[in-house]
Amino acid sequence: MEKGIGIKDMRAFFAIVEEGNISHAAQRLAVAQPALSRQMKHLEEKLHVKLFERGSRRIRLTEAGRLLYGRVESILGMVDGAVREITEIGSGSKGTIRIGTITTSGAMILPDLISSFHQAYPGITFEICEAEGARVLELLDNHLIEIAITRTQVDNLSYESLVLPNEPLVMVMNAKNTCGKDESTVRLKELKGKPIILPLRWKSIFESNCRKVGFEPEVICVSDSVVQDLLLVKMGLGIAMIPISSQKLLTDGDLVYKRLVEPEMTTHTVVSWLKNQTLSTACKNFLDMFKASYID
Repeated sequence: MEKGIGIKDMRAFFAIVEEGNISHAAQRLAVAQPALSRQMKHLEEKLHVKLFERGSRRIRLTEAGRLLYGRVESILGMVDGAVREITEIGSGSKGTIRIGTITTSGAMILPDLISSFHQAYPGITFEICEAEGARVLELLDNHLIEIAITRTQVDNLSYESLVLPNEPLVMVMNAKNTCGKDESTVRLKELKGKPIILPLRWKSIFESNCRKVGFEPEVICVSDSVVQDLLLVKMGLGIAMIPISSQKLLTDGDLVYKRLVEPEMTTHTVVSWLKNQTLSTACKNFLDMFKASYID
């Protein structure tokens, strides 16, 4: 960053981009909107570039603005992370644990774990960000979160990680239109001609397996939102693939869950954190509880 551009400018710029407009950013920062607008104008003058595309209701970044946003996100993440590490050293009885997670894993793991942890450490608060796997790891790399929960194998040189045991993938069907002769399983070839709803992360391997058994699948929707996929099945639009643990999200008489076989497909959850980051005591305590609940 050039001389004269400080943390205050970075936080203001970051807030505007995150909120989408100057008015909401001003409320978030507790400053007057005109003052914030002047601050951004001065920032552009310091950098000798245009950061925002004017004229639209929602903030749009120029190419220079997008580059600055990436740098600022990383810098603020490191600054805030350092402050947390310093202030939260001690018993871990107070502080905030920041977690990034994908939907399928976070929804299954976090509610019970956070509930138990809150009983043991009532002074700890949580910030949970839900996104697709690559974005979650990006937030971790930028020190905006301490723990990442994904279904992606991570680089052991950069991350420490805990890997949960494999779990099977199941096909969810509307009870009025099931397929497969067996009550608890469905063979892949029995899905021929059926409308299929798939998460993006398993689309390629699913299609490859279908071709190996002699047919091209009829994929009508690609969606990483498990809840949305379950609702689409409930409405009778197709058959969805989900991890078996996700069936807890929606249980009623309208849905039938069958384990996919011949071939079976599995997945696993990975909990990771940066190797070179000093975790807060609260975060260490949380990981210890996670290990006791799911690994030990």
